[in-house]
Amino acid sequence: MEKNKKTSRESKFENWSFKKINYILFFCGLGLIIFGYIFMKTGEVNSFQSLTLAPIMLFIGYLIVIPLSILIRK
Repeated sequence: MEKNKKTSRESKFENWSFKKINYILFFCGLGLIIFGYIFMKTGEVNSFQSLTLAPIMLFIGYLIVIPLSILIRK
């Protein structure tokens, strides 16, 4: 009976498509987003950091890295 529980648990995660690379990309995207908001908050009102760098980081995190981490299948 114990064997059946293990096989049913393994069968649940057998079709799980997220691999190590997916998690790495996801957390890199999350890091970009967090640092983008931090840079936006700490920069002066009209500085390069808050007007250019932070929005670029947020754009890359939200629209490139996070979706890429979901779409990659290996």
